[in-house]
Amino acid sequence: MATATKVTFDAETNPEEVIARFEELTVLESEFEDAEMELIRRSEALHAPLYKKRAAIIAKIPHFWALVFEQSPQEFDTFIQPSDSKLFAECLQTVEVSRFEMDDPKGSPRSFSIKFGFLENDYFIDEVLEKKFWHRRSLDGWEGLISEPVKINWKKGKDMTGGLLDAAVKLHQAKQNLGEDAKDKEASLPEYKALAKKVEENEEAFLSFFAWFGFVSSYKYVSAKESEEANKIEAENTEKKRRGEHVDDQEPNDDIDGQDYQEVEIFPQGDIPATTLAEDIWPSAIRYFKQAHDPEDEELSDLEIEDVEDDSDDDQPVDIRGLVGKGKGSSDSPPPKKQRKA
Repeated sequence: MATATKVTFDAETNPEEVIARFEELTVLESEFEDAEMELIRRSEALHAPLYKKRAAIIAKIPHFWALVFEQSPQEFDTFIQPSDSKLFAECLQTVEVSRFEMDDPKGSPRSFSIKFGFLENDYFIDEVLEKKFWHRRSLDGWEGLISEPVKINWKKGKDMTGGLLDAAVKLHQAKQNLGEDAKDKEASLPEYKALAKKVEENEEAFLSFFAWFGFVSSYKYVSAKESEEANKIEAENTEKKRRGEHVDDQEPNDDIDGQDYQEVEIFPQGDIPATTLAEDIWPSAIRYFKQAHDPEDEELSDLEIEDVEDDSDDDQPVDIRGLVGKGKGSSDSPPPKKQRKA
């Protein structure tokens, strides 16, 4: 069994020198981050025309994205329920990822939007569902992706989230009406209490992927104003360290304001499938699509969706390839997947 090794400094070690080296590394870390941002910008510029070519080609291939999703890594696949797979196979037509803050000096190249295009279906009337993710920094040191609930116009009796998404949208609208006082008063809102109760009731439920459209944050919501202020402070502190000045860095603190924001988060790990889709599945879609086909398979033009009985049990495993006419044996189908909890 491996044992931990404790690093100690001898009597000749100068603590001030250790701190100085640590802060030099912090500055270097910031430079690495700047370089990464530049790589994202250059990558997007190079890939943009290729993504357009790809979109034109896959528009002629039935069920392209459904087959891509079937081959997706665990970080995405885990969150897809059988009912979601069935809807994707029948109705998902397009997927598009864009970096909408690329040229915004106050934004971040890490921000992105994911847009899904659907054919007419039995569940909702929306043809396009778009969810945006902003990369922001909070004043207490946390940084990551935040989003806002996206309303889905469900057909009567077809809400795949059991009311969770609608409740998240209502709370978001109520907080917007509070304006500057939202942070201090949101916990007293009836919409907040109603959603917290619904989240608790569904804590062990098999949540549909469509609840993901209600994701806000894995920590808490951070406004653009707070993020801009936090980034300014971070830049100033980095410059001080570059000049050799000591700065006391503040560590993230989940309990800094005493409020549990996760009690109204309907999809706690929503940033995981979002990042996987934007940074892995989207750029590598052709590779995942090719993985869905064996050399012995019939021509792509022969892909046709098979009839699916209306009385099928949505709780049973769904083989997307079977739905689009390329099915594997039922014994190869994965078991139903439950959303992972934070």
